Order: sequence, then structure tokens, then C-alpha cells
Amino acid sequence: METTNRHNTYNTLFHWHSFRLKLVFEGIAVGILAGLLVVLYRFALERAMVLLQGIYGTLSARPQFIPVWLGVLLIIGVILGKLTKYEPMAGGSGIPQVEGMLLRKLKMNWWKVIVVKFFGGILAIGSGLSLGREGPSVQLGAAAGQGFSKMLKRVKLEEKYLITSGASAGLAAAFNAPLAGVMFALEEVHKNFSPLVLLSSLAAALSADYISSGFFGLKPVFNLKSLSVLPLKSYLYIVVLGALIGVLGVLFNKSILKTQLLYSKLKIIPKELWVIIPLMISVVLGFILPQVLGGGHDLIVGLLTGDEFPLAFLFVLLLVKFLFTMISYGSGAPGGIFLPLLSIGALIGGIYGLAVVNLFNMDSNYINSFIVLAMAGYFTAVVRAPITGIILITEMTGSFNHLLSLAIVSVTAYIVADLLGSKPIYESLLERILQKQGNNDAAVGDKKHKLILEFAVCMGSMVDGKQVRDIKLPSHCLMVAVRRGEREIIPNGDTVLCAGDYLIVLTNDDREAKINDSFTKLCGSCEVQK
Repeated sequence: METTNRHNTYNTLFHWHSFRLKLVFEGIAVGILAGLLVVLYRFALERAMVLLQGIYGTLSARPQFIPVWLGVLLIIGVILGKLTKYEPMAGGSGIPQVEGMLLRKLKMNWWKVIVVKFFGGILAIGSGLSLGREGPSVQLGAAAGQGFSKMLKRVKLEEKYLITSGASAGLAAAFNAPLAGVMFALEEVHKNFSPLVLLSSLAAALSADYISSGFFGLKPVFNLKSLSVLPLKSYLYIVVLGALIGVLGVLFNKSILKTQLLYSKLKIIPKELWVIIPLMISVVLGFILPQVLGGGHDLIVGLLTGDEFPLAFLFVLLLVKFLFTMISYGSGAPGGIFLPLLSIGALIGGIYGLAVVNLFNMDSNYINSFIVLAMAGYFTAVVRAPITGIILITEMTGSFNHLLSLAIVSVTAYIVADLLGSKPIYESLLERILQKQGNNDAAVGDKKHKLILEFAVCMGSMVDGKQVRDIKLPSHCLMVAVRRGEREIIPNGDTVLCAGDYLIVLTNDDREAKINDSFTKLCGSCEVQK
């Protein structure tokens, strides 16, 4: 038997049964690499934001230097345009690009992405654009995982898990939130709870969090000493907040896509210079409303630690932060929407909390609770990953007393957003990228190479409860195993598939994208179907 080709059928199947434990150790290695990279990125951004505050302090005292700063921002805008033109995969959030790559609909050059995303993100966010570090951190981690795989010449099957592990590690290091990093990989990136994804991502996320904690300490990102627990009799307010957040989350998603469309119709300015528009706007905001610059970390900290803003001022902050986030992200600059949307959610929660306190005489100590709940709900309404949102906010605040209320507001926001027909933002952004490239069904791979894919059977899907012989499988693939719990079944025509099974499918590398789409329809989605 010929076994020299590492990607042939024999070696691919043999590798599937032998690499599970190995994947954990490789996940640890990827987590360390991604953790170091993201820690350096996070540190550079923090220094850049401190420098930015100093610059605006100097400009306020010496306004004659404002033209110099405008010139610097013009140069930064040109540099950012050239960087994203050099490596288009490094523009925007990075999370849709990672998902597209795992679906084999996009290709990514790992070292180019690391260089462009790293320095581009520092220039864009450090200049004051309303963008977050988490999307770039996820993509940087995924690129580190891909680079690890390429340098050690791992097979495609293994590379896919290492990329996911890197993405999980990136989010864990960005927010000191390892469990959220794992859940994000399962719920958003892979959209199923595969044990292989769980093991490798958990190993990577814990390693990255260890590295991050060594640099930034063990304290949560938002280190709250105390957070009042809302009494059960006030839970009706939480449901109302969840419904409001759901509606506003739909508005966020539609506005992001609409802003991108408006930029695409802007023919006067070349695409690579679009970023100059938000950079120029940031100068005005830097003088009159500096709180909206950057991702919004300091804004959230201010809201949670007792900065007393009048209700009218909070409305102004909310409106300007929302619009500036749209303008910043729509320009295609390297940066994410994770942290900006959390800051917008925090502002909504602050406004809602103040309104409840003033109208219904509730204790003002509960305002912080509404801020935290709104962050989780808004994340869920926009990203449509409720479990990730609950765990992320829990880890970021260090409070485990709000799990019930976080779950209620997140589920309510999810249901409202779903009823309004809103799609998850990263899914919509990926579709937009594929439409621009005109390659929704593009084959990315080598037809000589074989690949193992894994699909979870969801309850009520087209294959749930059916025999294999009754299922019309797509061409150019073979179902080689069905994993049911700890058992692995070799399927035949009489094998009945059940919800919770994992189908192990062998296919050609260049057919992965189409096979993915076909089996996703057959096995169903873990999201609510319409």
C-alpha cells in the first residue's frame, strides 16, 4: 500500500484515530505562541492609547500643533490603506475571515496577516478609531495556529483544529477569559460542540490565559469589588431590558452592513483611503467627546466605577459612540467590533438603569448590574452567541452571582433578534466578503489530498432518526464513521442516525466548502431555523 503521500486516504484515516491526545499538546503550544503574540499586541495598544491621551492633552494646551496632528493622521491613513491593500484578509474584524477560512471559502497567508493585522491594528485603534482588539486578537491567534501547522507540515485535518485553537487562545488572551475563548470556538466558529474542538481549544485557551495573566495579572478586565445582585421581584425589568437590547442589536447589525454599502458607493475617494474619513472625525471627537475614542474599555470602566454622567450626556455618548463605530468599521480599517459593542451595551444599560431608578425608586446600587446585563444581552443580540456572552461577561467582571439574570437577558435578546429576522453579524460580514470576491462556492484546496470532516446531527434535522440508505449524501464524499458518545460505529445502510451523533466524512480537499454546505443543511444548525 502506498503511504508516502501524507494526505492520501490511508494516512488521513489512520491519522484521525491517532492524533487526539497529540492535538491537546499541540493546542498548548499554539496557545503559548498565540498568547505571547496577543499579549504584545494588547500591551502596544494600551501604550498607544496612553500616548493618544497625551497628544490630545498637548493639543488642547497648544492648538497651533493641530495641523501637524492632522498631517500625521493623513499619513497613518495612507499607510493603513496600503497595508490592507497588500493583505486584504487583514482588514476589518478578522473573525469572519477566520470562519471563512475554516469553511475553506477563503485563503489566508498566516505571516502576512500577522504583520499587517498587528501593526495595522495598533495604528488604527491607537489613532482613536472606535474599534476593538478582540477581532484582531482572534485572527492573530488563528494565524499563529496556521503558522504552527505549516511549519511542522501538519495535515489539513490537524491544521483546522490548530487554527481554531489559536482563535480560542486569541480571545482568551485579549480579555483574560479562557472559558469564553473555548465557548466562542465551539458556539460561533465551529457552531457545534465537538469534543476534539473542546479539548484542543481548552488547552490553547488555558495556556494563552496563563501567559496573559503573567503579564497583566490575575484580576478580571473589569475588576469590580462588589456588584449588587438584583432581587427576584425586579426580574421583569430584566426581561424588558432584554427585549429593548434585542431591538437595538438588530439596529447595530443593519447599520454595520448599511455603512459598508454607503462606503462602497463613495466613488470620490479610493477604497484604500476610506479610513482617512473616521481618522479626521476622530480629531473633532478627541476635543469635544474623547470618551468615544478607541474600543471603549475606559468608558466601560468609568460607567462601572461610579463616574456620574447625566442622563442626557449618556444619550449623547450612546449616539456618538454608535455612529463613530459604524464609520470606523465601515472604512475597512483593521479592528473589531467586540469591545465597541460591549461599550454601547454598557451605555444602554446605564441609561436604562438610571431610568428605572428615577421612575420606580429602585436602589441606585443596581445601576451597575443593569450595565453588566446590557453588555451580555447586546453581545447576544449582535453576535447571536448567548452562552459565549454569558461566560465572557462573567469572566470579565469576576462576578458569578449574576448567572441567572445574565441568562434571562441574553435569551430574551436572542429571541427578539431572531423574531426580527436578524442574522448573526459575523455570518453577515462573511457573506459580504464572499460576495465581493464572487467565490461563495470557490474550491480552495488540492483534489489529490483527502480530508476528514466532522458534523454534528442536530435534533429535528433532515437526517435525525433516518437510516443511512434513506439519506441522499452529496457526491465526492464517504461517511466512514459515526461517533455516538464514546462509541465509534462503522455505518452501513441500516445504521440509524440520531441527534447528538457526529458524522465522520472523508472527502477531497478541494470539495470541502461544498461538502460543508451540504452537510450543514442535512444535519441542521444548532441555531433556531426559520
